[in-house]
Amino acid sequence: MSSFKILEIKKSIFENNDKQADELRQELKGKKTFLLNLMSSPGSGKTTTLKNTILALKDKINIGVMEADIDSAVDAVTISETGVKVIQLHTGGMCHLDASMTKQGLEGLGIENIDLAILENIGNLVCPAEFDTGAVKNAMILSVPEGDDKPLKYPLMFTICDVLLINKIDVMEYFDFDINKCIERAKKLNPNIKIIPISAKFGDGLEEWTNWLYQEVQKWIK
Repeated sequence: MSSFKILEIKKSIFENNDKQADELRQELKGKKTFLLNLMSSPGSGKTTTLKNTILALKDKINIGVMEADIDSAVDAVTISETGVKVIQLHTGGMCHLDASMTKQGLEGLGIENIDLAILENIGNLVCPAEFDTGAVKNAMILSVPEGDDKPLKYPLMFTICDVLLINKIDVMEYFDFDINKCIERAKKLNPNIKIIPISAKFGDGLEEWTNWLYQEVQKWIK
């Protein structure tokens, strides 16, 4: 009979990350900086939504952005056009950010006088949902072309998010997307999730989204 130890590595990693995430949130509270973790699949309109969010809020609060990608700086270039402070994070092939990586990003960004720091996470619905980044709130974007069944396929992402933005509603008539089913499925997983249908391209729903975000920032930094 073999004699060896079995180490629950995954559990240990998550427990340590959760501790670091809680510590980071407390640090951000002390510095009066609100961290938003924005997640989605590639092509959902995340960068467009983020750019228009910044344009709506940058005259009210100071904003800084961390663009996370496996490689390239395309999104950071786009966001830099808004005039806010932005930094590009390369994960070296990793498909997520954890609390330690997020803290490094915040240190690189510099959050002095930053009211709202936004992490645009790696584009997928699996890995980013598993790691607490230390964010105050988690938001995700689901675009209409992706289908209304995504809450069934990626339940954890919908469970851990505070806000679901259903984007590209302007093309809903061209896709087999039942928004009521999507909302029902998301609410079944997370009864407290706030759901806002939007069109990042044409502006529908963005005022409701940016008003909500602004109010959450104000509550955190006061």
